[in-house]
Amino acid sequence: MSARNPGMPLDLAWVSKVRVNTQAVLKRAQQIQGRNKNKKQWQAAWLLRAVTCIDLTTLAGDDTPGNVHRLCMKATQPVRYDLLKSMDMQDKGVTTAAVCVYPSRVADAVKSLKAANSSLPVASVATGFPAGQTSLKTRLEEVRMAVEDGAMEIDIVINRTLALTGQWEGSDFIKTSTGKESVNATYPVAIVMVRAIRDYFLKTGHKVGFKPAGGIRTAKESLVWLTLMKEELGDEWLSPRLFRLGASSLLADIERQIYHHVTGRYAAYHQMPMA
Repeated sequence: MSARNPGMPLDLAWVSKVRVNTQAVLKRAQQIQGRNKNKKQWQAAWLLRAVTCIDLTTLAGDDTPGNVHRLCMKATQPVRYDLLKSMDMQDKGVTTAAVCVYPSRVADAVKSLKAANSSLPVASVATGFPAGQTSLKTRLEEVRMAVEDGAMEIDIVINRTLALTGQWEGSDFIKTSTGKESVNATYPVAIVMVRAIRDYFLKTGHKVGFKPAGGIRTAKESLVWLTLMKEELGDEWLSPRLFRLGASSLLADIERQIYHHVTGRYAAYHQMPMA
């Protein structure tokens, strides 16, 4: 993760000057989606880069130690060994960026990763996920519990009442959504958010990370997100330190596309084992 954001005094004069040209943003989003024409040999490399930025996630009401264990094992070996070997990448330490679970499953994830001798971080969605409407005392206690159980990163659901009334705080990362909304990560909204990151960096010198989450399911979409980050913020935002993809089913499609790159044919989904 990037260095902690020290924050800055709220400058309402600066914030109030922000204007969004909706039509220009929509046009820019269309341009980015149409620009993804990577050559075949480079596409596989970009897909592996996307894998290393994934927060491999399970946030289901029926999560168990067993399915969390499977998730962790997939995170440590996200692409089949034979496919990596065909690309001479078997010894490059390709893993996802983190695993992300509910606070109650953090200890299970930490135990599984420790048994696998993996230093992969565990992230958790504390603070009243997904609504964020629990009391501050409860939210803070949930964070403490997750950290005590071994979570290295916390996805905090902001209290939107405070945000809507102008009571802002600093953040190390900003995220499009919880992934549990009817509309989640969209390119136009992401453009506005990453340009806010750029403006904040120019004003303070601090780099804030970005995480789109919710509805990102295909390898093609992951390439669009990488293109957006590269063009809007630069190469430094193409690493898990400053960019994450919150996803549960995305990895399966990426691995399937890599299989096609290596073999020239598409695998059935049952040939791409996933947690």
